[in-house]
Amino acid sequence: MDKLKELFSLEGLRIIVTGASSGLGLHQAITMAELGAQVFALSRSGAIKVDYEGEVPKSIVFGRLDVSDEKDIQRVFTEIGEEGGIDVLVNNAGITKRKRAEELTTEEWNAIHDVNVTGLFNCCKYAYPFLKNSPHVGRIINIGSMASHLGFSEVVPYSSSKAAVQGITRGLAVEWSQHNVLVNSVSPGWFPSLMSEQVMDEDRKARILDRMPLHRFGKPQELSPMVCFLASPAATYITGQDFCVDAGALAYGF
Repeated sequence: MDKLKELFSLEGLRIIVTGASSGLGLHQAITMAELGAQVFALSRSGAIKVDYEGEVPKSIVFGRLDVSDEKDIQRVFTEIGEEGGIDVLVNNAGITKRKRAEELTTEEWNAIHDVNVTGLFNCCKYAYPFLKNSPHVGRIINIGSMASHLGFSEVVPYSSSKAAVQGITRGLAVEWSQHNVLVNSVSPGWFPSLMSEQVMDEDRKARILDRMPLHRFGKPQELSPMVCFLASPAATYITGQDFCVDAGALAYGF
């Protein structure tokens, strides 16, 4: 058990999780705190915005952050970093909109990319000075999507933004490989969340379930362990990779 704890404990790490007010981000923040980390759960609301019946670890600090505002990112990350450093950044914040491509406005396209691409990159940029000086191995874990691997109708800007996340992940992994920073991504399949509800109806739900070998939606506790693993001492030789937690969707033929 001592060896397992040595490999997978997050004890002593200072971790930022964006988009952590609900859903998968909130579950990631809580799980990482339960494994010993000091977690800064950041979101626009700065608090849990869903009914949550479990106990929230005392090592979680909730705070406000607008990832579409570069100055806000710089201010918040600098405050956290100068207080005690940053060891891990989990870029979970993201938005989507269901609309046919030919009906999209430039403003709607830009709004999604401002959060999912530019915001994510800026979080990486302002975390970097602290990550490279981490006494551990600095980590960035970007939350991608199946939409970066497969085509879906009526969510083209979201697909575009998540494909960009893969490019950012690989590029930073190479550029920062000699600077004490590992960069990976996790691409969830279909997990119920406030965001997924925006683009889900019964017909789409049936088609999605039929598309994956396990034929069921994922549970938050089936995704968070992958994020925790990539932040742990067990993953110090992994960078530039994407990990699909998708019930076998990418492997599904016929």
